[in-house]
Amino acid sequence: MRHFGKFTAAALFALAAPFAAPASAEDITIGGLFPFSGPNAVYGDVLSSGAKLAVKHINADKMLSGELSIAYEDTQALPQPAVVAMQKLVSVMNVPFTLSSFTGVSKAIAPIGTRNEVVMVNGGGVGPDLAELGDYFWNVIPLANLEVRASVPYAVKEMGKSKFALIYVDDPLGASILKEIESVLEDVGGELVSEMSVAPTAQQFSGLAAKVRSSGADAVYIASYGAQQVQIAKQLRDNGVDAQMISYSAYGVPDAMALPENEGAIFTAQAVKLDTGDAMTTRFVEDYKAEFGKDPAPYNVNYYNATMLFAILAQALEAEGKEITGANLLAKRKEMRSFDLVGGNVSFLDNGTLLFPIDVKVIEGGAAKTLATVDIQ
Repeated sequence: MRHFGKFTAAALFALAAPFAAPASAEDITIGGLFPFSGPNAVYGDVLSSGAKLAVKHINADKMLSGELSIAYEDTQALPQPAVVAMQKLVSVMNVPFTLSSFTGVSKAIAPIGTRNEVVMVNGGGVGPDLAELGDYFWNVIPLANLEVRASVPYAVKEMGKSKFALIYVDDPLGASILKEIESVLEDVGGELVSEMSVAPTAQQFSGLAAKVRSSGADAVYIASYGAQQVQIAKQLRDNGVDAQMISYSAYGVPDAMALPENEGAIFTAQAVKLDTGDAMTTRFVEDYKAEFGKDPAPYNVNYYNATMLFAILAQALEAEGKEITGANLLAKRKEMRSFDLVGGNVSFLDNGTLLFPIDVKVIEGGAAKTLATVDIQ
């Protein structure tokens, strides 16, 4: 069965009147699982904006036989609401493809998508085990283990920071970053002098600040996200912690960037070349600025690329007269192998993950400045 969204009005009329003019093409719906409420709601608009622009471009270019739309569902960045939302997308809307975000959410929905042969593409979650969720789960973002391999050696070798404290959220993402930091610090001659886990809903961290001060750490890695990461940074500074703050790509959101206490903090993000001069990248940058009034960031690129990837694959299937199903999208991705997307031509690793260089960035005056770009293998 071909997976579509709703029929157009003309198509319904044609079904009711066999002798009427031919029906117009059926519209196509894919899913979007993002947090639009709760403490991580800030990511909802950030993650969906790139996808919305991609849909606008895809429909303007008439890449597909019908209009493409995205059925957005609010996950609150939590596994349980995400499972309910995924079941709706799969069982009620029959989507062949959905956008995903956040490590815990992605791990919760992966079995549902795999069981129903629905492709899931993540452009926001960075837990390393997201590379191990099966053929139907793809990543268009470097995962956290790669980010740690860029930022920690930079802090040790270029900034002279050797004693690390880690504050990590008690979930799969936090656990994976703990494991990776222990390994990387051992390799580069650093030391993990303190590690502290926090519940995903925690908002009081003055006690952690005391532990960081007593540990003698000269760097603090914050492995959290959303409103919590902002509160951790603020309360560390308010309670006398002056160690270098370090984090990963979740730090590159407006709330964290605008926090005065984050001045001088470093974080990592995938390196995306937006000055390549190719037509797709130029159009994306110009239209994103016009549509949203600001420069695009990596998360915006990721979900534009993820949505455009669907359109490229679906267009190829339509040209061959094949149904747009998850199984056919997977087979076509493996057949095509590389794709021209924003930032240039990219290829998937065998585990369904795109490999990007990593930027090490510093927050200065509420904006991010790139300090170094690291090629990770």
